[in-house]
Amino acid sequence: MQTTEEKNPKSNDSAAEKPNDRVRLFGIDIDVLDMRGTVERIMSWVQNDARECKFVVTPNVDHVLLLQKNEALRQAYRDASLVVADGFPVVVASKWLGSPLPERVAGSELVPHLFDQFEERDERTSVYILGAMPGVAVKAARTIDKNWPKIKVVGTYSPPFGFQDNEEECESILRRIRKAKPDVVIFGVGAPKQEIWTQRFHEQIDAKVLLCIGATIDFLAGEKPQAPVWMRRCGLEWLHRCASEPKRLSKRYLTNARMFPQILFQEWRQAKRANR
Repeated sequence: MQTTEEKNPKSNDSAAEKPNDRVRLFGIDIDVLDMRGTVERIMSWVQNDARECKFVVTPNVDHVLLLQKNEALRQAYRDASLVVADGFPVVVASKWLGSPLPERVAGSELVPHLFDQFEERDERTSVYILGAMPGVAVKAARTIDKNWPKIKVVGTYSPPFGFQDNEEECESILRRIRKAKPDVVIFGVGAPKQEIWTQRFHEQIDAKVLLCIGATIDFLAGEKPQAPVWMRRCGLEWLHRCASEPKRLSKRYLTNARMFPQILFQEWRQAKRANR
């Protein structure tokens, strides 16, 4: 595996001030950051006065499979400001392939950790919630207001089905965000839709940071049960989610279990050839 040395690990500079290393896995460059380093990086962007929207993507096994055949998603990953591994199998694979990632940085955990840090540092931060089914974002906003009073939700919106192919709807979303002027956009409509849409429009999004975070809005709203911490730490979150939504997720996880080992083996063979 290739490693891009973009910083000196012995430096005293914080992760928020210097670029971080990246490793190349499954055809994408993934940032070598743990949860703490990821939060610090995002906080540094929010604290900056510049409103040049940076966006964050969080690859898991499902993304790895989609990336094999979706050029638009690959382009989104190339343009992303931060790529941190959500999937536990991706982190395990990185160690087996000799390009270890420090830990899983799940979007569902990243958002609460980020809010905790803003609350702890007395940072007044504005957030726009984009995604989920109608009414769910409003419930998520109530949770945020209750648990993180220094985080101000300045708007919510649930885009209609097929919004990404409707130019008027896309412009409407951009206007809503422009009017609210949030620091952070929490965007959850599922992959690859959220990543591709963000890549297409990020230069027009009037925010400092946009996080592509899938089902996190549903978790915040209490619409979907989140796996216990011990299951997340052991890499068993997929089992909990599959049990919670068997009709929607069982086929996906079966496909992932069948295809990911094949992709992993191909990656191992390529690495072996490159090291000869």
